[in-house]
Amino acid sequence: MSTDRRPHALSGVVPLVRMRGRSIDEQERVSTPLELLFDLTFVVAVSSIVGQVAHAIEGDHLAEAVPNYLMVFFAIWWAWLNFTWFASAYDTDDVPYRLLTMLQMGGVLVLAAGVPGAFGEGDYTLITVGYFIMRIALVVQWLRAAAQDPSGRATALRYALGITVVQALWIVRLFVTAGLPFGVQVTVFVVLALLEMAVPPWAERTGETRWHPHHVAERYALFVIILLGESVLAVSVGVQEVVAAGAGSAPFVVLAASGLALLFGLWWVYFLQPAHEGLERNRRWAYFWGYGHYLVFAALAAVGAGLEVSVKAFAELGHESPSEEGHTLPLELVAFSIAVPVAVYLVMMWVLYRPLLGPTVIPPALSLGGASVVLALPLLVGPLPLPAVLLAIALTVAAVIAVTILLRRPRPAPEGP
Repeated sequence: MSTDRRPHALSGVVPLVRMRGRSIDEQERVSTPLELLFDLTFVVAVSSIVGQVAHAIEGDHLAEAVPNYLMVFFAIWWAWLNFTWFASAYDTDDVPYRLLTMLQMGGVLVLAAGVPGAFGEGDYTLITVGYFIMRIALVVQWLRAAAQDPSGRATALRYALGITVVQALWIVRLFVTAGLPFGVQVTVFVVLALLEMAVPPWAERTGETRWHPHHVAERYALFVIILLGESVLAVSVGVQEVVAAGAGSAPFVVLAASGLALLFGLWWVYFLQPAHEGLERNRRWAYFWGYGHYLVFAALAAVGAGLEVSVKAFAELGHESPSEEGHTLPLELVAFSIAVPVAVYLVMMWVLYRPLLGPTVIPPALSLGGASVVLALPLLVGPLPLPAVLLAIALTVAAVIAVTILLRRPRPAPEGP
C-alpha cells in the first residue's frame, strides 16, 4: 500500500512535511520534476569534464589528464549518488527540501566552473568549494531526517557526522597538499575517496535507509541517458565544425553514423538488464552495484570525449581521409580513446549485474570477448581508416546485443511422441 504523502510538483507544494522514511513498497515511485531539474545541473559539469578530456586527447597528453579526470569525475559522481539515495529514502518535496536541493544545484555549478582549473593548473579550489556547498546542504538534510524520523535517527546522525568529518578533511587537503608532488596529491585523494565511500556502510550499521529499488534503478538509468546525451552533443558539435570546414565526405558520414550507432548500442546494452528486479531481490548487493557504476558512468563520459575528437580530426584535415601525413594527432590514440571506455563498459555491465540477476545477464564470454575484440580493433588503424575501425567497434557492440537477445529467447517445448 502506498504511503506517499507528498503532493505532485505540478499541483502545488506543501510548505512543510514531516520527514520520514518512505515505503520501499511504494507504488508508481518515479523520479520527481525536482530530481530531473537537479540532474540538468550535472549536464554542465559533465560537459565541462568531457571537453577537458577531448582537449587532452587532441594535445596528445591523455596520460597526464587521466588522473585528473578520474578525480574530478569522482566528485561529480559521488555528489549525484548521495543526493539520489537520500532522495529515494527521504524526499518530502516541501519548501525546505526544495531550497536545500537548489543549494546543492548551485554547488554543482561552482564545481563545474572549477573543472578547467583542475585540468590546466591542478587548482582544485573551486571544485572543493562547490563540493563543500553540496555536502553541507546534504548534512542539513540528514540532520532534519534525524530530528523528524525517530526510527532512522541513529543512521541519519551517523551520515551527518561522517560527511562532515570527511568534508573537513577535503578542505585540509586543499591547503596541505598544495605544492606537493602530484603523486602525493593523488594518493591523498584516493584515501579520502575511500573514506567517503566508507561512510554509508558505517552509517547503515545502525539501520538501513528505506531506499526504493525501482526509484534508484530509474535514477541511475536517467544518468546514463544524460551521459549519452553529452556524447550526442559532442558529436554534433564536431559535425558542425566539419560541415563548416567543407570537409564532409563519405568517410565522414561513416564516422558520424558509426558514432551514433555506437551510442545507441551502449544505451541498448544498459537496458538489457532489469536492474530494479535485481535490487528488489538482492538489496545486500546495493553497495556493489551502486558504487561500481562509477566505472560505468566514467566510461560513458570518456566515450563522448573520444567521439568528439574523432569527428574533429576530419575538420582539421579538410580531406577525405584523416590518415594523411602531417597530421599531428595519432589516430591510434583516438581509436583507443573510444575503444578502452567501451571495453570497460561492456565488462562492468557483466560484473555489476551478475550478482543481482544471475545467469540472465550478458554471458561472460560475450562481455569479455566483445571487450577483447573492441580493444584489439584500434590496432588496425593504418591498414584501415578510422571510420572503418569505429564502425567495427559499433558492430561488435551490436553483436553482443544480438547474441544476448537470441540466448534469452524461450526455447519451444519438445513435442510429445
